[in-house]
Amino acid sequence: MNAIVLRGPGGPEALRYEQVERPVPRRGEVLVRVKAASVNHLDIWIRSGLAAYGTKYPHVPGCDFSGEVFEVAPDVKDLKPGDRVIADPGIRCLKCDYCLEGNNNICRRMGIIGASCWGGYAEFARVSADNLVPLSPHVSFEEGAAFPLTFLTAWHMLSNRAALKAGETVLIIAAGSGIGVAAVQMAKLMGARVIATAGGQAKTSRLFGLGADHVIDHKKEDIRQRVMDITSGQGTDVVFEHVGPATFASSMASLKKGGRLVTCGATTGPEVTFDLRGLFSRQIDIRGSFLGTRRELLTVCELVGQGKLKPVIDEIFPLKEAARAHEKMEKSAHFGKMILAP
Repeated sequence: MNAIVLRGPGGPEALRYEQVERPVPRRGEVLVRVKAASVNHLDIWIRSGLAAYGTKYPHVPGCDFSGEVFEVAPDVKDLKPGDRVIADPGIRCLKCDYCLEGNNNICRRMGIIGASCWGGYAEFARVSADNLVPLSPHVSFEEGAAFPLTFLTAWHMLSNRAALKAGETVLIIAAGSGIGVAAVQMAKLMGARVIATAGGQAKTSRLFGLGADHVIDHKKEDIRQRVMDITSGQGTDVVFEHVGPATFASSMASLKKGGRLVTCGATTGPEVTFDLRGLFSRQIDIRGSFLGTRRELLTVCELVGQGKLKPVIDEIFPLKEAARAHEKMEKSAHFGKMILAP
């Protein structure tokens, strides 16, 4: 089969389009004919060789994909060839105390498809049957690949970790990203007032169509000052943060007293600094967030299937042009998600 293979860490040029042997499903596994795979920042970190993921080479990246069941192991009874599916990107043991309590996004042996094992940048992907979720017939394969990781993460951040309530104001940083366009829609669905940031008019103008009430062009405007103007000097109840040091100070400064900052990422670096006095005197909460639970993914799938949430696709690339898609993401030249089509 054709696949994008990493023989070692590197830049986009490390993504090599090669012929590799098609995998065979083992006990409890399914072979999926991949119809679409999406590009995530996680794929870039894996490609770059971030040590935290312990990637072994050769490696096929890609944590988000959709497709049709092609072959099942003899012990798999709930899936059959032809079934339309998406991959739940989180690999969980389903046995530890966290999993048994329903908090399987903090499983003791948590892994991610495309990092802990081969992923979806290929014509076929072998995956545990437990990691497959039915794809609504009302959702295209391209849309199906565009939402699992980012929409699941955004939903967990807003509904669980931030506990966003109707009538509250939320600031969504870098809202033109894959996770950002999800968060704007979700926050609006939850009844919040949405302030979104993005760079350049091409992105800011599109955010109003997704439900943003106010949009800040962070290339031209000071985020904190604009937030204070919009909120009459009060600040926001919640900040949805996933960028890291490039925006963290502005995010903290944009919160009202007693506000909550929830973060899931560090695309501009892993370390931030802030004044502890402002943290405790203003009684600010900083909350970490990681992926989401299976129950939350099923909720997101239902909302996407009903058309209440809509994946936003920037561009579809042939699989062999994965390097070009990575280059575009690294330049932040996309709005929403980029898709690879095997």
